[in-house]
Amino acid sequence: MSLDLTSLCKEVCDHRRVVRVVVADVKGSAPREVGAAMLVWATGQSGTIGGGELEWQAAAKARKMLSDKGEPSHLDRYPLGPALGQCCGGSVTLFSDVFDEKRLQDIDRKAVFARGSAGGERPFTVERALQRARDRGETPEPQLIDGWMIEPINPARKPLWIYGAGHVGRALISVLAPLPEFVITWVDTGPGRFPENVPTGVTILPAPTPAHAVQLAPQDAQHLVLTYSHVMDLDLCHAILSHGHGGLGLIGSDTKWARFRARLAQLGHELPKIDQINCPIGDRKLGKHPQAIAIGVATALVKDAAKKTRNHRGIPSDGGDADARRAVDT
Repeated sequence: MSLDLTSLCKEVCDHRRVVRVVVADVKGSAPREVGAAMLVWATGQSGTIGGGELEWQAAAKARKMLSDKGEPSHLDRYPLGPALGQCCGGSVTLFSDVFDEKRLQDIDRKAVFARGSAGGERPFTVERALQRARDRGETPEPQLIDGWMIEPINPARKPLWIYGAGHVGRALISVLAPLPEFVITWVDTGPGRFPENVPTGVTILPAPTPAHAVQLAPQDAQHLVLTYSHVMDLDLCHAILSHGHGGLGLIGSDTKWARFRARLAQLGHELPKIDQINCPIGDRKLGKHPQAIAIGVATALVKDAAKKTRNHRGIPSDGGDADARRAVDT
């Protein structure tokens, strides 16, 4: 888990003052892991630290911090069973920070954000942990040391372009939109193709000819092609291969893929580049229901993002599940 600077900046921009509540330490059984966080403002919240009484009390305290305008940071320990009546049985320590535009400057352009609930100079133990991580070329994991919370800043979100707002497209958006790893652009032929309520953070792009929109995508964007038209799908694959990409998945059957592979070769694409396309997307073991396809694709994307984060932090990869890695080309 990392500090999601993109979401934090957005909510501060929308609500001016926001409290970020992060799980700083866990003893025994708990609903969420260290680094899980939620954002709380006067009239709402986003994210979760596990729900239940713990989250309700933490949100209430966060709003009190906003109204009191007192200390910008606070550290609280909650025994889940005795104090909150939750049956997890462990205890959770929460670190709460008030952020406004000025406070955001404290974390801008840093790779790691370290702060103490009581302020003051960093303890030697914190400096030593940060130096050890620098010496090893690693990014430290979220952790609480002597009342100081250390968190890595979330790397830039991966651009993900989804073409098609039908059943599978909508299922993918419902599963992927809440995840902090991706910034999503959703493309279809007109405004009427999209649902009335599009999740926050998803950019819709109506384009009469979706293949023409591909030139707007970043070179490292991942693409998922799943429109209502095989002709449109082929045009999109042709445009994406010509443009360059960071991953390309195509919905369809083995027969569709065989035909597309031949047609793309006729259009002048080399076979090694064509074979970068993953078709069909999803995990076949889960079936063909739109939500099942979405779960398979999301699993592969999240595993790939987690693997890249582990590599960035110098943590050995466990390899992951081979079937899930094959579910979508990344």
